[in-house]
Amino acid sequence: MQPLKGLLVLDFTTLLPGPLAALMLAEAGAEVIKIERPGGEDMRRFPPLVNGESAVYAMLNRGKQVLSLDLKSESDRERLKPLIARADVVIEQFRPGVMARLGLGYDDMRAINRKIIYCAISGYGQSGPRASEAGHDINYIGATGLLDLQPGPADNPVPPPALIADIAGGSFPAVINILLALRARDQSGEGAFIDIAMTDAMFTFGWTALALGIAGGRFPKPGELPLVGSSPRYRLYPAKDGQLVACGALEQKFWEAFCAAIELAPTLVDDRRDPKATAEAVGQLIAARTSEEWRPVFAKADCCVTIVAPLEEALRDPHFVERGLFAHKIDLGGKDMPALPVPVDPQFRRNP
Repeated sequence: MQPLKGLLVLDFTTLLPGPLAALMLAEAGAEVIKIERPGGEDMRRFPPLVNGESAVYAMLNRGKQVLSLDLKSESDRERLKPLIARADVVIEQFRPGVMARLGLGYDDMRAINRKIIYCAISGYGQSGPRASEAGHDINYIGATGLLDLQPGPADNPVPPPALIADIAGGSFPAVINILLALRARDQSGEGAFIDIAMTDAMFTFGWTALALGIAGGRFPKPGELPLVGSSPRYRLYPAKDGQLVACGALEQKFWEAFCAAIELAPTLVDDRRDPKATAEAVGQLIAARTSEEWRPVFAKADCCVTIVAPLEEALRDPHFVERGLFAHKIDLGGKDMPALPVPVDPQFRRNP
């Protein structure tokens, strides 16, 4: 049973945050019509291309219908009105005010359909001094203090490997609030306007630093939090072959099991005395063996320590394969490839 079957979603978004949100709704059964400008959105041209089709575009738009419209054309906007009249949800990702100037803002759509749920995703929200400011993920995590907590080495700072603001600040809050609005509409019969600012949720990710800074009077500096590298118990250690060992042995029982497994000197097990010395000693021990030599040691110790897997290796992991993460498929230029795994329970997701 697909819980969103029978709902119509109009997706005016491009690139990642909105398309991923609409994809999750489509996977749960909603009919999604993606409105694209003539010639298609930019993501269609992102490599790699297979027979002229973009893999990343295909991943984000599985199961959607596409309608090509020029929103600056009055006749094309007129073609939208019947869809707006029967739509349940609209998702847009323009800068604040753009849709209203086109006559497609929330008030315009509500005049046609008072039950419509209108979700606007933007970097800084629909109001405030920074509302019209341009940006991307790195700007949003930078503006909210999140990136400062661990930007990497001072001489070579690096962006994180995940688009945190786009997905966790845009896509996921959009889906959560759309579902909440649908539930509220069941009770009131009224639609809603949802203002999703990708920056807002970045403060949620800084919960530890916020608690320490506000309650303790001192905000942590880069690298000082235990979970970003200051603790020997939660750190990346290179093995002899260059593969990384991800240590997450936070609890005492796991830490003691880890220390016993690597044969750390007893005087260094109490990492409160000199965390730096303990970390250096652990690093030297890990670097003395290859990751394959360490793998069975940590498996036996069961101490929250993992050999970091390259993506191509993770795709072959029997655990993820058995859970069916890659069972769903998309047709990419005549070639089958795995659909993007999304956090929708298999019982609610569309057929593979």
